Amino acid sequence: MTTAAQAPPKATPQTLGFLLLENFTLISLASAIEPLRMANQLAGRELYRWYTLTADGSAVRASDGLQVTPDASTTVPLALDTVIVCGGVAPHRSVQREHVAWLQAQARRSRRLGSVCTGSWALARAGLLDGFETSVHWECLAAMQEAFPKVALTTRLFSIDRDRATSSGGTAPLDMMLTLIGRDHGRELSAGISEMFIYDRVRGEQDQQRVPLKHVLGTTQPRLLEIVALMEANLEEPISLDELANYVNVSRRQLERLFQKNLHCSPSRYYLKLRLTRARQLLKQTPMSIIEVASACGFVSTPHFSKCYREYFGIPPRDERLSSSAVELVPPVRLDQDAASMLQSASAFEALPNEPVSAAMTALDQARGEPTYASVRLRT
Repeated sequence: MTTAAQAPPKATPQTLGFLLLENFTLISLASAIEPLRMANQLAGRELYRWYTLTADGSAVRASDGLQVTPDASTTVPLALDTVIVCGGVAPHRSVQREHVAWLQAQARRSRRLGSVCTGSWALARAGLLDGFETSVHWECLAAMQEAFPKVALTTRLFSIDRDRATSSGGTAPLDMMLTLIGRDHGRELSAGISEMFIYDRVRGEQDQQRVPLKHVLGTTQPRLLEIVALMEANLEEPISLDELANYVNVSRRQLERLFQKNLHCSPSRYYLKLRLTRARQLLKQTPMSIIEVASACGFVSTPHFSKCYREYFGIPPRDERLSSSAVELVPPVRLDQDAASMLQSASAFEALPNEPVSAAMTALDQARGEPTYASVRLRT
């Protein structure tokens, strides 16, 4: 996975196009657009503008039945920096040839490509994710692995790999967009947005989806599912592998083979992963001390816990906790004459021929009376 250093602030607004597939999930679209709106509000100027698009410009229904009228069709020549595909239910049916051709054209123009929920399916079908680390909603994971073997699928909440940014569903796009905004304009702005949304912890690229094991294995391995359930119920006081084998009436060797064949690791390694994943949640989401976390996850000593944690996640528990602390907002500032002039100038922005006006400036104008307007000073 490739990570980028924080870039200097952009002189002109970045323009994003959200391609809406039939039956897209509305929560994922909102989770991707709302951080952009709030970034503009807190900065007091237009950092981002966005358009919603469909292939023919006609309204499209979300998975909850609500109908959304897009800003434009994909035939309108927009000067986009980024294209994000918004998927949802049954992406294999909603992705059409027109979508594929348009996405391939955007790739030829060197635009950053992304997706939310099951939108990765459209990018993969267009051949634009081969060799890229890719996230998708866990319900679509097995089908994508079968259909697109060249795509490096992961169970992470979101993945940013070079000029591809893909996210799973629900609120995960919010985490992805906060990460991208932080890279564009600094962590202070990203933290300010999360505070405005009462979002306690911004999840990072290493955070995983909680994929139900029964979804991965189906009903073919009832004993393995039972063993994993026992492991998950006994994280504080781990059960020995011999005891686990006895519980489901298999030998220790059979137990080893079950895990290697279906989960591609040993039972002890899988058990350790469950305990460390739980430890990470406690470190990020609770005020428990590192000693308490170690004990709650079945580690007999703090040094042993720290060693295992560092080996698995790449950083020690103490650094994990420090990295999750939030940055406070800068106190609100009064809008001076220069800023007012800048806003007036930005509001007078004229669209290019045949280009619709982005909703970003309307939202920014409406936010002028908010106490948090222009409350985050961007780096110069």
